[in-house]
Amino acid sequence: MELLQHWLAAAVVHGLDGHRIRQLCQHLELAALVRLPASTLQQLGLTAKQAQLLCYQSQPWVEQALQWQAESPQHHLLCFDDPRYPLLLKETPHPPAVLFVKGDAELLQQAQIAMVGSRSPTPGGRQIARQFAAELSTQGMVITSGMAQGIDSESHLGALEAGGKTIAVLGHGLRQIYPVGNRALAGRIVQQGALVSEYFPDVRARAEFFPQRNRIVVGLSTGTLVVEAALRSGSLISAHLAVQYNREVFAVPGALFNTQAAGCHYLIQQGAKLVTCVADILEERALFADNGLAKTEKNPEISLSEQQLLANVGDEPIATDQLAERSGMSVTDVSIALLQLELAGRVAVVPGGYIRVRSA
Repeated sequence: MELLQHWLAAAVVHGLDGHRIRQLCQHLELAALVRLPASTLQQLGLTAKQAQLLCYQSQPWVEQALQWQAESPQHHLLCFDDPRYPLLLKETPHPPAVLFVKGDAELLQQAQIAMVGSRSPTPGGRQIARQFAAELSTQGMVITSGMAQGIDSESHLGALEAGGKTIAVLGHGLRQIYPVGNRALAGRIVQQGALVSEYFPDVRARAEFFPQRNRIVVGLSTGTLVVEAALRSGSLISAHLAVQYNREVFAVPGALFNTQAAGCHYLIQQGAKLVTCVADILEERALFADNGLAKTEKNPEISLSEQQLLANVGDEPIATDQLAERSGMSVTDVSIALLQLELAGRVAVVPGGYIRVRSA
């Protein structure tokens, strides 16, 4: 229990993922790390704000998490060293230090396929998502998605109606439900799967949490299926992450003039596998053999907007708002692009903003 409390304290600090904490603990125990004074933490590379959080503000969050865990036998806290922590997620660049799970925590170790797509799909897209999820479930795959409106919800429902298992990764704490209209769906998922979050139980949904949430949806899964997606959508971020994680990407084609299918057509042009039935996915399962990782080598290219942004990042730290001004992009678009570049190892977060990571 004491070790879990130390992991929770570290998890309070934004920017400290599982790998970073492990790195900091190369020469001292985690118990010692969380008790260091703020000045020493800054010498180890934490920002002043991070050091203040760990030293003076983490305890109430730790107590909140432990209280939430004690509320129900369905509530689980999986720290990075917990044997139940999903191995596939551990192998991604920025795995959460702690996962909050409501439901069947053992399910996170099982073979999963991520299903993502539009929040405003066509009726045909809804039908495809539900049917694919149901058929994949009968083949023993756990359906993992983000419980957003549209394709996410249809994917969860397809799995549930087929008697399968499903995992919803949320962009807020597990005492919250967003969207509110999915409260009944969330209850069904808990009984037949699990709700998962990296956020402490009382944390409310925020727009910037959802792109972060996508990395967990994809990181848990052996492959990602995009059903319907516009060209500028979070689903393409998920697909891009899957490529970076060396996982398989599948896309369902749509009508030529259906804007909700344009993102799928783009992914297919970029090398995603075109699928028209579940058999197209199942024939690739040999790629998922060892620990669920695909064996095909991928060399992801960054997008034009990310290239434009990267051109404005140098060896001196630059803040997000400065990058937005220089690149002519919105702060939201810059934040999303920076997340992609950080996950790709092209930029790094340092005190004062972001710097370019130079290849050796």
